[in-house]
Amino acid sequence: MSGANYALKEEIRDYWSERAATFDQAFGHRIPAGPERAAWLAEFRARLGEAPLSVLELACGTGELTGVLRELGHRVTALDFSEAMLARARAKHAGDPAARFFLADAEHTREAPAQYDAVTCRHLVWTLTDPAAALADWFRVLKPGGQLLVFDGDFSAPRGWRGDAARRLITWLEQRQGADPVRTPEAAARGAAIQRQLPFAGGLTFERLRPLAEAAGFTAVTAQSYGRILAAQRRQAAPRDWLRTFLFHRFILHARKPA
Repeated sequence: MSGANYALKEEIRDYWSERAATFDQAFGHRIPAGPERAAWLAEFRARLGEAPLSVLELACGTGELTGVLRELGHRVTALDFSEAMLARARAKHAGDPAARFFLADAEHTREAPAQYDAVTCRHLVWTLTDPAAALADWFRVLKPGGQLLVFDGDFSAPRGWRGDAARRLITWLEQRQGADPVRTPEAAARGAAIQRQLPFAGGLTFERLRPLAEAAGFTAVTAQSYGRILAAQRRQAAPRDWLRTFLFHRFILHARKPA
């Protein structure tokens, strides 16, 4: 690993570690009970089926997605690059023997080959420094016939006229109501500076991710809609957060390792 890449990874880890304390307060990170949790349950149920699976969750953060997977009965091994995030995830799932957490780099999990029925992540791929290596590693740890399920999006800039309108309205609300205490301008600026150094600095789209997944060996690589989750979020969101659901294009990538 080059010195420059190591420095960037350390910067990424420090950034997310500092956000751990308020991570669950930020819209789109916590998965509250009600319509949004029901939507997440439905997405996983539709793709992974009803039978309990062995799932590797990448960049688990504070363990919100872990809770959805456990509610469906899956056995979850969850990793994160940040000890601060893992501490909160472990506390949230204390006493659950079917939820295991460990410190690791999602690009190089060091897990045994052909160990998991499914690999999943939420809002991780756009942060990777070496997405090709990551996908190759995820392919390696899956059992033959295993599934990859990625929830992600293009967070580089607002999308289309709806995204531009939402951004302007959010700015207008913040001028009158004050800035979001969880999403401070300083944190936003630091996150943007990191993003400019990443492979997907210009935006992560399904069209850019699909050939990387296929090059890693995945087949049946399909794009699926994030719409059910976004619609559920809008039913529970305050005005500023409701607008945020229109800012960026999001997608679900589903793929398989050949049986």
